[in-house]
Amino acid sequence: MASKKRICLDDFEEEAKGCLDPMMWNYYRGGADEEVTLRDSHAAYLRYRLRPKVLRDVSKRDLSTTILGHRVSFPCGISPTAFHKGAHPDGEIATARAAAAAGVFMSLSCGANVTIEDIADSAPGGLRMMQTYIYKNPKITELLLRRAEKAGFKALLVTVDVAVYGYRRNEKEFDLYETVRTNPAYHQLKWVNMEMMKEEADQARAAGDPLLWDLADTIDDAPTWDDIRWLKKISSIPVIVKGILTGEMAREAVGAGVDGIMVSAHGGRQLDTSIAPLDALPEVVEAVRDTNIEVYVDGGVRTGTDIIKALALGARAAFIGRPAIYGIACGGEEGLTDLLDILKDEFSRAMALSGCARVEDIDRSLVNHRCSCCDSKL
Repeated sequence: MASKKRICLDDFEEEAKGCLDPMMWNYYRGGADEEVTLRDSHAAYLRYRLRPKVLRDVSKRDLSTTILGHRVSFPCGISPTAFHKGAHPDGEIATARAAAAAGVFMSLSCGANVTIEDIADSAPGGLRMMQTYIYKNPKITELLLRRAEKAGFKALLVTVDVAVYGYRRNEKEFDLYETVRTNPAYHQLKWVNMEMMKEEADQARAAGDPLLWDLADTIDDAPTWDDIRWLKKISSIPVIVKGILTGEMAREAVGAGVDGIMVSAHGGRQLDTSIAPLDALPEVVEAVRDTNIEVYVDGGVRTGTDIIKALALGARAAFIGRPAIYGIACGGEEGLTDLLDILKDEFSRAMALSGCARVEDIDRSLVNHRCSCCDSKL
C-alpha cells in the first residue's frame, strides 16, 4: 500500500527505495563507474526546452502511433531489464500484463525470471520484443529467437553494447549474481530461459550430442555486424539493434539490414561518460533518414514532456527501464499500470499544451536546445 498518493514517476522511485531488498535496490538503481552517463541520460532532457504552438484545436487528441506496424496507445514502451522477481513476486508476468493493458510494447530480457512461454500465456495479445545478446555459441541466440517466434513475439531486440560488462562499483558491496547462485532464498531470481537451455545442454552432453554448448561460454566479446546479418537471415520477425549512439554505427546498422535502432546507453551501466541517448538521437535519426528504419530511444525518460522531446528529435517512441521496475515494486501489475497511466496523462497534457492534436504533429520545431536560450539576452 502506498504511503501517499503517487502523482509522478519520481514518487514510484521513492516508494520503491523504501520497500525493496537493499541488494535489489542497489542493482536496479546503479550505473557504471562514476555514473556520469546515468545522471546525464536524464539531465539531457532538461537541456531542451519546448516551443509551444498556441491557438490550435487540441480538443480531440490522438496519442496513438505504430511500432513496426503495430498500433500502440501512446509512443512509449518498456525496455528490457533483468530480475523482475526481485521487485515483485509476479516478476515479468506483472510487467507483461500491465504493458498489455496499457497497449504498449514490453521488451523481455534474456535475464528474465519467467519463461518466454509463460509470458505469452499470461498476457495474450500483448505486444512484446525478445531481448538477446550475441553469444559465442550462436545456437543459444538462435534458440531464444525460435522460442520467441513461436510465442508470438513481434521483434528480436539485440543488445550490442556489451562486449564486456561495464564496471559497476556499487555492485561490489552486493554481488547479486553470486547470491542468486549460492543462496536458496534468491533462487527465484535465476535466469530461467537460460537455465532451460542449460538443462537441454546437459541432456545433449549425456547423449553425446556434438551440438551441445556450455553456458559459461556466453556473451561474445568479438561480435561483428556479420552476426546481425546472420540473425536477419534466419529470423522471421524484425531485428532491432539496441545500444547505438552514433551516426556512424547507425549507418553500419543500415548496411546490416536491421529493421529498427534503439538509441541507448544501457541505462548508464556500460561505458561511463558516453554520450546521453537523447543527445545522440538527432545524429542517429539523420543517418537513417532515407531508410524505413524506425528509431527508438531509452534512458532518462521520466515525464510526458520527455517523450515529447524524444519524438521532436526524431524518435518513433521512448522506452522506460528503471521506472517499470519501480512500478512493479509498488504493487505489481497494478503499480505499473498506475505508472503508465500517469505517464500517458502527462504526455496527453504536454501534447495539448504544445499545440499538437496528433503524434504526427510533433516535430523538430517544438524543441530548442537550452544553450541557445542561455546565450540569448531575452
